[in-house]
Amino acid sequence: MKSETKRRKIGFLLIEGYALLSVASAIEPLRAANKLSGKAHFSLSYFSQNAGKVRATCGAQFETEPLGILSNQVDILFVVAGNNLGDHENTTLYAQLRKLAAHGVALGGISGGGALLAKAGLMEDRRFTVHWEHVEELNALSDGYFLERRIFVVDRNRYTCAGGVASLDMMLALIKTELGAELATTVSDWLVHSGMRSADEPLRSRYLGSNSSLNSCVAAAVELMESHVTDLLTLDQIAMLAGVSSRKLQRNFKSDLSISVMRCYMDIRLHKADELLRKTRMAVAQVAFSTGFVDQAHFASVYREKFGFSPTERRKKTRVSPPVVRTAVLTEESEDTVAHAHH
Repeated sequence: MKSETKRRKIGFLLIEGYALLSVASAIEPLRAANKLSGKAHFSLSYFSQNAGKVRATCGAQFETEPLGILSNQVDILFVVAGNNLGDHENTTLYAQLRKLAAHGVALGGISGGGALLAKAGLMEDRRFTVHWEHVEELNALSDGYFLERRIFVVDRNRYTCAGGVASLDMMLALIKTELGAELATTVSDWLVHSGMRSADEPLRSRYLGSNSSLNSCVAAAVELMESHVTDLLTLDQIAMLAGVSSRKLQRNFKSDLSISVMRCYMDIRLHKADELLRKTRMAVAQVAFSTGFVDQAHFASVYREKFGFSPTERRKKTRVSPPVVRTAVLTEESEDTVAHAHH
């Protein structure tokens, strides 16, 4: 978990022909977080392959620095691309992105940016999303991509969204994770955003649904858990980011959902694991790791306790061939299982 006092350096790699809305929707929440908190939590910089002005489809331009100067001077680099990816089969660009990943830079893709990361070989064993225009193209390239039809997906150090206003929702989720739900909500209100959408939109989790009576800290905690199924949060971290004490969060979960915080977290992870087993070709070991389990035997045990059969048996029952993961509503009841730490 990042300290509130540490400035997060966010870079945007602009590919000629990007949509201005996708960039503005990503930038403005970060700028608003700085303004409304009175602290420079985020610093922003803009890059392109050749530096200079890079034009959006509407004619607006950003002044950029050359991508080649980067090694690890940013914490996250978001690749922003439009729909003309055929013009960007650029081995030099792909090599630069791979070098940044090797230096520990987290990478993100906005709209077509996620497709470029995939073509660079940087989305292997990662769940991700792209603008719907690029789905068929990626499926034609490989049936091994773990694409999800969601507005945004965060999988460890990869951040991807479908573009447009989905960039806003992804950045609000980033603000919530870094600085807490209260500031994220304040930013959303300041931007006259009708409400932060979770990564599962338009379908919602079984815990949130359309239930508007949930305590705000419970809703915030569930959304945090849903976006951290691999890089697990502790109870204290969830409570801190939701803006309450651990004890109060536990009380509200018992009152609103009749379940403990960490049992809810385990249930979310197991349902995600079940979805991946049913709808992707991920190996069982990959599914376990992608849902926060470092011990495959423990994963198999709690999965069987939840669903009544093993992960391998689930895979044999379904044998789904399409590689694209489609959003599904979680429907199973939670079991009395306590989550184990990922770390």
